[in-house]
Amino acid sequence: MLKSKITIFWLAFLLLTSTVSAAGLPVKLKAVDTPNDKGGSITLTFEDLSEDTTVVEYEILRSAMEDNSFQLVGKISSKDTKFIDNSVKDGVEYLYLLKVAKEDDVLFSAVFGPVTSGGQWFNTQRINVLLGLVICFLFILGFIIYGKRGKKLYIRPIAGLQAVDNAIGRATEMGKPILYSSGLGKMDRVATMASMNILSSVAEKTAEYNTPLIFPNYDPVVMTTAQEVVFEAYSKTGHPEAYDPDNIFFVTQSQFGYAAAVDGIMTRQLPATNLFFGTFEAEALILAETGNSVGALQIAGTDSTIQLSFFIVACDYTLIGEELFVASGYLTKDPQILGSIKGQDFLKALVVLLILIGGVAGILGWSWIVRLFSVG
Repeated sequence: MLKSKITIFWLAFLLLTSTVSAAGLPVKLKAVDTPNDKGGSITLTFEDLSEDTTVVEYEILRSAMEDNSFQLVGKISSKDTKFIDNSVKDGVEYLYLLKVAKEDDVLFSAVFGPVTSGGQWFNTQRINVLLGLVICFLFILGFIIYGKRGKKLYIRPIAGLQAVDNAIGRATEMGKPILYSSGLGKMDRVATMASMNILSSVAEKTAEYNTPLIFPNYDPVVMTTAQEVVFEAYSKTGHPEAYDPDNIFFVTQSQFGYAAAVDGIMTRQLPATNLFFGTFEAEALILAETGNSVGALQIAGTDSTIQLSFFIVACDYTLIGEELFVASGYLTKDPQILGSIKGQDFLKALVVLLILIGGVAGILGWSWIVRLFSVG
């Protein structure tokens, strides 16, 4: 059976016929493994092809060494100087040639190869990214070590977090419980993780003051996590017997069913303090308005910028932006958390400085500075 591919022997025969230029195509073809990739790619480069009105098309032909046959892998224009073949297999040796079909003639370049493709361990065009990661690591690690040596790490006063101790003390003096809610977030949400860290600090204070802590949950996994966090906090302060797992319970995974349940708890238990830290949606204002109507002191924080506006108007204190994620370190004074926060703050200042330098460099035409931050 005849094959559709052009064999090497057939190509040799064509070169000897009168319809093919025996002189060949005076183009230097080079084929190399594409650098800085994951493999499966070979890059071909060749000189500029002169404009010729008699040229019908330019074709790239490829053959695997074991097959001894060439087949079409792509077409190019006379203005192209590079072609990337993304249909190769790693570890296989390939041969390449360029075919130029004219109206009355066919030309072939010299065969180049063999060449194989393979993946690289590191993209050398992203050294600047590696350098950035190293700088971030050194900044954060340096401040953590600095904090662990007993040095003071200053964090600006945050009114909402400063009021947490007063809110817990208020509930203790009034003999009323504290209601805590992490909203509708699940444990894969960053805001929920931050809420669990805040819960640990709050639970330690309620254990010391013997103040009831009520935590209705939207998600059963969050409930289980919260029970472990609170029990650990009570054990840490030396009051494990004061821990009541019934105060941390699952309600429902219906959004407004959860809001109705929490509102019912507020109207019946009349908590002195409401703490809303986590992910909140349309139920945010419903919860905050009910808490305000029963006279509770309310502190809230969420990663939802839309719901922040409702918390601001209905709560006494609101954590805005990253203050929610800073809260655990702010309350516990843990040098690891504070060092991480401090390192990130300095990195933000560095990024702002680099943006300004880049803007000035762009205006002045210093392209080499702009290229430092480009990613290949």
